Amino acid sequence: MDRKALLHIVEWSVAVVAYAYLVWQLATYDDYASLAESFRTMGWQQWTAVVACVALMPVNMAIEAWKWQTLMSDELTFREAQQQVYYSKLAGLVTPWRLGEYPSRGLMMSGEKDLWPKVLSMGAVGSATMTAAIVLAGVIGLVFSPEIRAMLGDSYLYALVVVIIVLGALYLLMPKMLRKWAEVNQSLLFRTTAQSLVRLLCWCVQLALILYAIGANDQLPITIYQLPIYYLLVTVTPNIPIVEAGVRGAWAMFLFGSVNAALAGVILWVINTLLPCLSWIFLKKNDKTFA
Repeated sequence: MDRKALLHIVEWSVAVVAYAYLVWQLATYDDYASLAESFRTMGWQQWTAVVACVALMPVNMAIEAWKWQTLMSDELTFREAQQQVYYSKLAGLVTPWRLGEYPSRGLMMSGEKDLWPKVLSMGAVGSATMTAAIVLAGVIGLVFSPEIRAMLGDSYLYALVVVIIVLGALYLLMPKMLRKWAEVNQSLLFRTTAQSLVRLLCWCVQLALILYAIGANDQLPITIYQLPIYYLLVTVTPNIPIVEAGVRGAWAMFLFGSVNAALAGVILWVINTLLPCLSWIFLKKNDKTFA
């Protein structure tokens, strides 16, 4: 069995497992009544907000593909980067802490050159810069939200300080740590952090649209500072993808103070995780990587 055939088997094995999990998740979800009731009471303005949120999903994925292409320099076209980003959603879904996302992108790369060291190195850079962007925006939000700082307590803030110190150390050390496998410099770190901030902005707009659509704003006024704080809480919380929808819903209810907000967290997870996973099968039809 040659290398391409083996990678093809691994690729489809990951896809089958991920799709099986998604089917199971949908079949065992026990609150469709609340979901249906929320949708039943929505007017045309709310439905427009939902449509806009769904329309931003491919924008969100395109930003990640743009960032991945930047990290891999001249190794990828934008189309190839998009295919890999969509497929990595499947792999991340069924691996703890999304550890399979970046290795799965390497599976889809063609050519004789061994890109694995660079893929994994740039995956570490991509994860670190996305986390840094979320922490930066979330901390700014916390500065303007003393009531949320009080709700979180000192222990969470201490943990956040540790995360910031670790991220700062990574920014200083990564160029030297990874120089054997990839060319990483401060310019690349700042560029990809800026791209991550653009993606985070897209997430925040999507969250605001969903919160409006299901009426969470009517129950408790929501400030702009709470949006990045939500993503900070979701990120700096140990979880695995198999329970991620529940974690997101729980933090949404904690932060925004309503059951509708919890539902918004779950809906947004469906839009930004479930839909890209389902979209990959259509993108795959035109993928000639394993032809």
